Amino acid sequence: MSLQIWTEKYRPATLADVVNQKHVVDRLKAWVKDKSIPNMIFAGPAGTGKTTCAIALAKEMFGKHWHENFQETNASDERGIDVVRGRIKDFARSRSIGADFKIIFLDESDSLTADAQQALRRTMEKFSDSTRFILSCNYSSRLIEPIASRCAVFRFKRVDKEDVERYVKRIADGEKLDVDAEALDAVASICEGDLRRATNIMQACAIHKRITKDVVYEISAHARPRDTAAMLDHALKGDFAGARKLLYDMLINQGLAAEDIVRSIHSEIFNLKAGDGEKMALVERLGECEFRLNQGATPEIQLEAFLAGFLGTASK
Repeated sequence: MSLQIWTEKYRPATLADVVNQKHVVDRLKAWVKDKSIPNMIFAGPAGTGKTTCAIALAKEMFGKHWHENFQETNASDERGIDVVRGRIKDFARSRSIGADFKIIFLDESDSLTADAQQALRRTMEKFSDSTRFILSCNYSSRLIEPIASRCAVFRFKRVDKEDVERYVKRIADGEKLDVDAEALDAVASICEGDLRRATNIMQACAIHKRITKDVVYEISAHARPRDTAAMLDHALKGDFAGARKLLYDMLINQGLAAEDIVRSIHSEIFNLKAGDGEKMALVERLGECEFRLNQGATPEIQLEAFLAGFLGTASK
């Protein structure tokens, strides 16, 4: 089995290979054809193709000189004003090779401090003739208005489940893995539109001769929907002891994190045979449980408290 990281091995090399995101890719292709691009903001969830699109754009725009004319910087590593005044500014003032401009790709740009963003705005103005900026972020609202107004904004959406399954099937075929249909569905459900996560799950599962949905849930340390549904079913029937037993099986025997169980409960609540009013109350209780977990509360106590409140809500 190859030692290469699969997220890089199966990263699309061209814009045409990018999964989903047609509304972004079509515009980028037109700009590549014109050999001119504006400053851009790529906003959206992780693993949806923001970095891939930036690299593919540079490869198609600059050809063999793309390495010399493209700089990738992660703003979460160096988020202060020094990274803008140093590395970014130095590259912006350097000469492009075989092209009219260079591209600076600033990943996780919403991590930049306010001072760094102001310095970046001035750099974008000063080197507008020779440099284009692509700012990647999860939340474009965290970028200051002077930067946002200078960029074309593209919203990347989570990849559809069907597209994730096709992508995972391509990896399975490329690596000659024996993967059943239920496993493909499990990977697509767990990754929630994040292709990077889907790829990492597949590489972790590759040690097994046959990949089933149970293998996927075990490797990914994700709560099995059937276990969560059974726990909630016990709670609905007023069987707190049975619900608590299943909860501790997930926490202790399966080694799941409380946050993973909360996310699984959130997905299963909407499949319950209960009215909208009861579901709304349960979601509200679950949100309070998650908040307390994030504040450092004891997982077992908070999840037990949720199940107790679940019984009270569902019995009304």
